[in-house]
Amino acid sequence: QVQLVESGGGLVQAGGSLRLSCAASGRTFSRYSMGWFRQGPGKEREFVAAMTWSGTSTRYADSVKGRFTISRDNAKSTVYLQMNSLRPEDTALYYCAIDPRNFLYIDSREYAYWGQGTQVTVSS
Repeated sequence: QVQLVESGGGLVQAGGSLRLSCAASGRTFSRYSMGWFRQGPGKEREFVAAMTWSGTSTRYADSVKGRFTISRDNAKSTVYLQMNSLRPEDTALYYCAIDPRNFLYIDSREYAYWGQGTQVTVSS
């Protein structure tokens, strides 16, 4: 099995920054993409960003482009999400996920493994 553990969430004022981390352990794959999703209060889970194994390809939701940056350290089996210029509408539970096929899907159903999430709250 694969375990994903997110960290780095918290409470921040609008305009502030946070850096989320997600460490993977357990079963390994030769190459896999990692993505971030979020689910706000009363909302469905939505795609935020994803990156392929090599890091050469990324994909972002329009709502976070220019503000969020995804990165990864394969030696540490960790993916990061740097979030700048945070807005109250970014408030959500943030999840990381793995697609063992190394694609950049925005549909959460395409991801096989999920973490438990880390809460991000942005106050106005």
